[in-house]
Amino acid sequence: MLLAVHERWPDRVIALHVHHGLQTAADDFESRGRAFCERLGIPFSSSRVHAAHEPGQSPEDAARQKRYRALASMAQDEGAACVLLGQHADDQAETLMLALSRGAGLPGLAAMAERFERHGVVFGRPLLGLPSKVLREWLLTHGHDFVDDPTNADHRYTRNRIRALLLPAWEACFPGFRPMLARSARHAAQAQTLLDDLACIDMAQTGAPPAILMLQALSRERQANVLRHWLHQIAGAAASTAQLDELLDQVADCTTRGHRIHLKVASGFVAREGGRLVFLQPGNTPPI
Repeated sequence: MLLAVHERWPDRVIALHVHHGLQTAADDFESRGRAFCERLGIPFSSSRVHAAHEPGQSPEDAARQKRYRALASMAQDEGAACVLLGQHADDQAETLMLALSRGAGLPGLAAMAERFERHGVVFGRPLLGLPSKVLREWLLTHGHDFVDDPTNADHRYTRNRIRALLLPAWEACFPGFRPMLARSARHAAQAQTLLDDLACIDMAQTGAPPAILMLQALSRERQANVLRHWLHQIAGAAASTAQLDELLDQVADCTTRGHRIHLKVASGFVAREGGRLVFLQPGNTPPI
């Protein structure tokens, strides 16, 4: 991708690198990237992050969150118009399979978007339609060396097991399956956009924070949809299926003034204050 955008927009590209500090090879990744860019005359900017995960957080998710924040910060410092990422069609297929294995909802099944915004920066993934094999063959044909992350062979990680075991099996049974999975991901993304639009319509009626009586006037499915949207909007929180089901049950049972609601949801709590639900962050901070 770096070679392609450098050829397309010479003197308008900067390489951004995030050093996660999670493996001994990370120093070599950075030095090789810097040397590669020096040969091509491409400016190189690197940021080191502490990507260790918190209790209850997956290592992959912790590294991903800190990586995007670091990339956005560097892009803003450099005045970049957007950040392009190198994920390809195999990455997209792995993401969808991983979501299916976890019983994910539409946001997970939508996999990776071709364009999105995070931390005030536009991100793009221009290679999502190209399989890894095609990219590697192109690099080898043109005499370009590349680095394989040594952790890719570690089957302790679910994504690596999918890559090593499931993708070859799918290819054997359904040759050329990647575009089909990508199409399913786009359908899921479109459906989620419609649900987000419906949540905005319903939130205009329930308010934010939502009024319990107004929630009760909606179907259970629309209650779930608007509560998911509200939690994501105000706290970036995602309730588990069990947490959301319990919250919906509590909303349905909330028919008296003294009914108390105080449920663990994501990193905080959803509680009742008067006739409304509020989200409480840890540490006894004021409700949102």
